[in-house]
Amino acid sequence: MAEKIAGYRAVLAALCGRLAEPAPARLQLLVGPRQVGKTTLLLEIARTATHPAIYVNADTPEASLPTWADAMWREAEEKASRGVAFLLIDEIQALPRWSQWLKARHDQIRRKKLPLHVVATGSSSLRIGSGARESMAGRFERLVLTHWGARDLIDLVKVPAAEAAEMIVTHGGYPGTVPFWNDRERWRSYLRDAIIEPAIGRDLLQLEQVRRPALLKQVFALAAAHPAEILSLEKIAGSLAEKGALETIAHYLDLLKEAFLVANLQKYAGDEIRRRRSPPKLVVLNNALLAGSRSAPPPTASSNPVEWGRWLENACLAHFVNSGQELHYWREEPWEVDGVSTGSWGEWLVEVKSGPFGQSDLRGLAQAALKFPAFKPVVLCDPGREDIARSAGFAARSWPDFLLNGLAG
Repeated sequence: MAEKIAGYRAVLAALCGRLAEPAPARLQLLVGPRQVGKTTLLLEIARTATHPAIYVNADTPEASLPTWADAMWREAEEKASRGVAFLLIDEIQALPRWSQWLKARHDQIRRKKLPLHVVATGSSSLRIGSGARESMAGRFERLVLTHWGARDLIDLVKVPAAEAAEMIVTHGGYPGTVPFWNDRERWRSYLRDAIIEPAIGRDLLQLEQVRRPALLKQVFALAAAHPAEILSLEKIAGSLAEKGALETIAHYLDLLKEAFLVANLQKYAGDEIRRRRSPPKLVVLNNALLAGSRSAPPPTASSNPVEWGRWLENACLAHFVNSGQELHYWREEPWEVDGVSTGSWGEWLVEVKSGPFGQSDLRGLAQAALKFPAFKPVVLCDPGREDIARSAGFAARSWPDFLLNGLAG
């Protein structure tokens, strides 16, 4: 199984490239969080396609009829019998036994050698991944459409460049929320009703593994209340109204990660990553989820510098994860580094600083650099404070520049 993790334009380009290959080819499974443009992307492919394209949504009342899926497939086959055609299925996980159904249909078009390309989307990585792993090995490629970053807001919904990075920290990157940024109540209602509740109360709770939905919701709420914090499973369990075994809480954190909501970062220890005994660092993958989970307005550097620092660190670490980088943290008392990143951007030790700081505040980064000399230390800080980090011998980027451009190159 091949996998590509990218933003809207890169995923669109990758899909168009794959759809230009000879058919029948591998199925293309597009997964990602809610409200990041999967439906828009399929509709754009259908609109611009040079071959006949059928777009259908499997999460509609009509699609619940027992004859709907086979009728839709017959129409696609009929078009493909006259030449190359595209079948674009949105929210395929709504179909009963979707993976077995799709596997059988895909094997059928390969036997018939019909030139039919199939793209299917789903909001939950775990749903798509689980079904595919069970029934579709070797038949599909997976693409992950990630949460939008500052550059996406500028390029795709025309947010002013001077505002985009800060809005990623205070309001997150869901494109559908942009029209409501100046109306706080409508903005929070949209986040709650269109994103948080469907993701937690529908997508995840329909999974067989979720036996205690109230506990799952509380684990998410705790993560949203403690962005970019290291919390032991024991501390998490002690903070929840509904008690649960540590294994259950760890499992629910993994589910939240699969649903693109929360990354539970593990401690980095060189070649050995301590997964079982080290406490996770909780990073919420879109700061809008922080804002939608509270009644108070988002913090600012002047109104609440401590909380602002947490939100800023969370946004920066989420940008690593959403950009397809492998991310951990490092801590050996009394030293700590916010992030340890590997991937296409290279190997980095990351420290996020908001407000004034001095070289003495970078001693943890210095210790990590000595321990892991293959990694390049970098400080993400307020604009105008980069020279403090550079004078200590570290690379430095302002956090707005990082949220716009990442660390590639």
